[in-house]
Amino acid sequence: MKRHFGNWRFYAVFLLAAIATGVIIIRLFCLQVLQHGSYTALAKDQHELLQQLIPRRGEIFIQEKGDTWHPLAVNRSYQTAFLVPREVADKEELAQNISPLVGIAADKILEKLADPNDPYEPLKSKLDDETAQKIRELDLKGVYLINEGWRWYPQGNLASNVLGFVGMSEEQKIGQYGLEQYYENELAGQSGFLKSEKDALGRWLLMQDYNLEPAKDGANLYLTLDQNIQYVVEQKLKEVAEKWAIADGCAIVMDPQSGAIRAMASWPDFNPNEYQKVEHINDFMNSCTQKTYEPGSVFKPIVMAAGLDTGKISPETIYTDTGSVQISGYTIKNALEKVYGVSTMTKVLENSINTGAIFAERATGNDNFKKYSEAFGFDSKTGVDLAGEAVGNLNNLKTNREINFATASFGQGISVTSLEMASAISAIANDGKLMKPYLVEKSVDPDGQEKLTQPQLIRNIISPKTAGQLTAMLVSTVRNGYDKIKLTGYFVAGKTGTAQISLEGKVGYSDDTNHSFAGYAPAYNPKFLIFLMIGKPKGVQFASGTLAPLFAEIARYLLDYYEIPPEE
Repeated sequence: MKRHFGNWRFYAVFLLAAIATGVIIIRLFCLQVLQHGSYTALAKDQHELLQQLIPRRGEIFIQEKGDTWHPLAVNRSYQTAFLVPREVADKEELAQNISPLVGIAADKILEKLADPNDPYEPLKSKLDDETAQKIRELDLKGVYLINEGWRWYPQGNLASNVLGFVGMSEEQKIGQYGLEQYYENELAGQSGFLKSEKDALGRWLLMQDYNLEPAKDGANLYLTLDQNIQYVVEQKLKEVAEKWAIADGCAIVMDPQSGAIRAMASWPDFNPNEYQKVEHINDFMNSCTQKTYEPGSVFKPIVMAAGLDTGKISPETIYTDTGSVQISGYTIKNALEKVYGVSTMTKVLENSINTGAIFAERATGNDNFKKYSEAFGFDSKTGVDLAGEAVGNLNNLKTNREINFATASFGQGISVTSLEMASAISAIANDGKLMKPYLVEKSVDPDGQEKLTQPQLIRNIISPKTAGQLTAMLVSTVRNGYDKIKLTGYFVAGKTGTAQISLEGKVGYSDDTNHSFAGYAPAYNPKFLIFLMIGKPKGVQFASGTLAPLFAEIARYLLDYYEIPPEE
């Protein structure tokens, strides 16, 4: 009887094991064969839900004469690979086969496949067409390809330092540098949200009821930049950069009456589609707004503006130059140690006489000079709609040292940004009105609502009379001082600047220089202002040799482009 009872127990255990095995086989058959489509659909549904939760980024457009728009930053569809781990039978084989195609180590792929119940696991984004096709040809069970939107810059390097780029930060796409960063909230839109019950492992139970709030797409931006002007300015700046082997450079074209920026070029530039290939982070910087430098003689119109507006000097005020000035034990000389003798204030600008600028500053008074320098905006941000704007430094004018005011009168010992300098000279061109510079002409929400940017007056700095007098002095400066800027039939106002670069961490100056040029035309009813700056040009001493010709080339183009008739 005991033997018979033992056999019964054996058969009972065997029967239970067989039943359990059968249940498992049937369950696997149901999951992998009968319900294969359901789980694939679940994975795809989950991805579709994710797409509904992620907003479409707003796009950026550049204009052509204000009535035609061209794309600068758009959303392009790329292939993205994802895994459905529960469908993968041989995880090791899949990881080895797909690893070289996606550039992910096999062990990392195995980690993504570790959870056999996981219905969705992202693998690789932004695949090129060739790689996507190779993945299709492998026909691997549990590997899928879907379309996903990424940023694309169809015009490559054009306005790259203005645009910035969209990169990855903590697995999130986010705007970095330039407009992409400054307008991140407007461009990115608002993410949607999903309310749903979750299982014990924290996964959504999408087969049950859930509450989905779709994403709100970002707004499109339409820029003040003109595509043709931007292209020409960039090409001209590149030619100068290569000719004189400069370290960096900036070129700005503005409408002085509104503050709208028609072109802003920075050197070096980069291709935002390949920002990962940029070796030096400084290449992402916008030299026009993120670099400060000592401006040199291009600053002399500012001291003249202060003196004229306070009535301390006039264009005809006489000054006798002896070639040098003694101040607090320092000797300040003119460039090339020239002596000009009897000169008017107009001649001081024409010949860029350092000692004459000192005379004008002393006549104006330190307090007045400091007040007007601040009013022109050299110690505050312009407020331009770009990320990371730097600010100039007028700290030397906050001391009581006479030498600091003397050197500042001809643009040394203080620092500015190119945009600060361009805005200040624009104020002179605009009857003394300082306008806020801007790059976005309008934004358009997904529902079609437009938000136009209105020109914004920051402050009145000098009187229209002073502005007119100074403009006439700058016209005379161009006509009598720069042989390379002869625009027949037009009155052009302008001034160069050549400044020594201070030694890093030491007192004194190096042999390297920064060159600047500011000019506007037609001088008495200006349609445009051009500001140029290059750093450390090689083999040339003065800005009149590097930037005066560049200004003339761009100005001639703009006069033709805007179809401005000759004035005389």
